[in-house]
Amino acid sequence: MTRLYESAAGQQDPRPLWHVEPDRAFFAGPLGHNVPHRHATPVLLTGLYGAFRLRVEGGDWRLAHAAMIPASTSYEFDMGGEPLSVLYLEPDLAGLEALAPILQEASAEDGVIIGRPATLEVFRELFESPESHRWAHLALSDVVSYAGRNSLTEIDPRIATLVRRLSEDLTEQIPAESLAAEVGLSVSRMQHLFTETVGVPMRRYRTWRRLRSAISEAANGSSGTEAAHAAGFFDQAHFGHAFRKAFGAPPRLAGVRGS
Repeated sequence: MTRLYESAAGQQDPRPLWHVEPDRAFFAGPLGHNVPHRHATPVLLTGLYGAFRLRVEGGDWRLAHAAMIPASTSYEFDMGGEPLSVLYLEPDLAGLEALAPILQEASAEDGVIIGRPATLEVFRELFESPESHRWAHLALSDVVSYAGRNSLTEIDPRIATLVRRLSEDLTEQIPAESLAAEVGLSVSRMQHLFTETVGVPMRRYRTWRRLRSAISEAANGSSGTEAAHAAGFFDQAHFGHAFRKAFGAPPRLAGVRGS
């Protein structure tokens, strides 16, 4: 297959990039066909060198240069081996509408916003530069600022507390009753309000935070087994199952190495 892009200077094949921060995460790298999956946060997909095939909730395939996918929406894509970038936003940073200014010539289809990204060059440079891990934080902060979101999204402070608690000690199994008492809600009301605000149930969001942590550990040099244990997964197989369910592909295809 003929490549749509030229490798960055000095690199025959740029390696996939993972950059994980408390309120956002970013991936850039070549991918194939990621089967239907759902995320626990809103995401911005960008084809770095051309359009990609996208299908939402089992509908028709369509071509897209960039797409914003709401949390809990089932979708799949086929990059055919070409590079894609994915920006994940945590609920206490921004919702899907916060990034709307990034997309030009945008239209909404099946709850997904499709258009052309004004931030394409930034995402390309993050993928191509061998030193991008040193300045990814600044670049992604500029992207969020470009969208006019220089401050945290105002969400219910009780939910913000829960998001923070679910992100602190990923190996700890905190009883739902304890969390509910901490924010002054009944268990059923807490679970309903969390799902309504964040877009996914608490259990799925906690799994996402564990995945983020494991990915960050692996990107910083830990083995798959070490990363899985540090993030609260039973073993590497448990981590791999959760990864495939969340991303529609096994960890190795997204540049996350094994043991």
